[in-house]
Amino acid sequence: MKTELTLHDRTLTLFRFPKRSNETLQAWDAGDEYLINHVEELALPEKQNILLLNDNFGALSCWFSHQHSVTMLSDSFIAQKATLQNLQRNQCNKVDFATSLDDLPQNIDLVLMQIPRNNRFLTWQLSQLRKVLPSNVPVIAVNKAKEIHSSTLKLFEKHLGETSTSLAWKKHRLVFSFANSAQTSEVEPFTTWPVDEHPIQLKNLPNVYSGETLDQGARFILKHLPQRDDAFKAIDLGCGNGVLSVKLAQLNPLIALTSVDESHMAVASAKQNIIDNVGDDIDFHCVANNCLDGFPANETDMVVCNPPFHQQQAVTDHIAWQMFCDAKHVLSTGGQLLVIGNRHLGYDVKLARLFGKSQVKVVDANKKFVILQATK
Repeated sequence: MKTELTLHDRTLTLFRFPKRSNETLQAWDAGDEYLINHVEELALPEKQNILLLNDNFGALSCWFSHQHSVTMLSDSFIAQKATLQNLQRNQCNKVDFATSLDDLPQNIDLVLMQIPRNNRFLTWQLSQLRKVLPSNVPVIAVNKAKEIHSSTLKLFEKHLGETSTSLAWKKHRLVFSFANSAQTSEVEPFTTWPVDEHPIQLKNLPNVYSGETLDQGARFILKHLPQRDDAFKAIDLGCGNGVLSVKLAQLNPLIALTSVDESHMAVASAKQNIIDNVGDDIDFHCVANNCLDGFPANETDMVVCNPPFHQQQAVTDHIAWQMFCDAKHVLSTGGQLLVIGNRHLGYDVKLARLFGKSQVKVVDANKKFVILQATK
């Protein structure tokens, strides 16, 4: 696994976050290299105000902070932690950080973007850029060539303005755009829809996973969430829009609930959905974090988890493993982890390694999903 990015007689040492001893994935891709090479060829004057959108692990922030004033805006807590550590690792200049919930900075000279996977989030970001950018400020975006469809370019043209593309290089393509489209109708931040068979209505900000319909794993586990008469502490780990948090709170008025996700928009959506569907008089907190970093050991009675199996563009199971390890750490003796996952992912084997085979049982299963309970 490469950790050194060398271009134009400069070398950066870059790691993903969290840093793992057995890491197989590098902290940048050919898209980062393509953007860097293209901007270097532009020979920009020094001290340009550059806005970076969706910098995955900080390669772009580290590179461009050398000569320019950089604002790194991301929805990902993990991307921001990775960027901060890589800036420190390479003794780079200070970068300003903003989340996807913040207003865009003023006086932007150039926008560089890693195109997000989620078209709702892309539409939102383009519409926000259209509101603040002068028409002469370039927007240069990048993605794998196979992911840039005619529909992608139409989103740029509709919500931002004049758009063209580059030739492909190392299977990536650049998109060039300017904020000069006719003003379109306002893009609403929330998508709202009801959950069938449950007294729940969900609001979803643009970058929330499964933000337009309830994913089937969450739907399956909803009917297996516990109802208890006592007060207990529970964590919804990887909460997304907070649908499991909402149901837990509806079933358990005495619950002390913490909803955790690495997406700032997911955390904000979960908070809004708990307030809307349960009220703000229950004991709850919504936190952006890397799994359960910093949570106290042995103090939680229950963790519910619908783990992701990708990080940025890469398919990986290390996030699920970290979630399971963190859950065991925070659970008190007798505390339980309730997990939903695709059957083929083999979570039962992982949980048996961690909790002991006799402490793991199948709660329910169908052709696609299995619900597992692990007891500490």
